[in-house]
Amino acid sequence: MTTRFASAAEMMCRVLGMPDYRFAQIGHPVSSATDDELRAMARTAIEQGLAMLVRS
Repeated sequence: MTTRFASAAEMMCRVLGMPDYRFAQIGHPVSSATDDELRAMARTAIEQGLAMLVRS
C-alpha cells in the first residue's frame, strides 16, 4: 500500500472488523519512481512484511 492510500486502507480494515490488520506501506507515487526507487520500495515492503510475520 502506498502512503497516500494508507488511511483509506485503515478505514476499510475497521469497517471489515479487523482494526488491527497490518500491511506494508511504501512511498507514493510509484508510477514515476525510478528503477532504483522501486527497488528501495520493494526492500522496504519486504522488511515490513518479514517483521509482521516474525513478530511475537
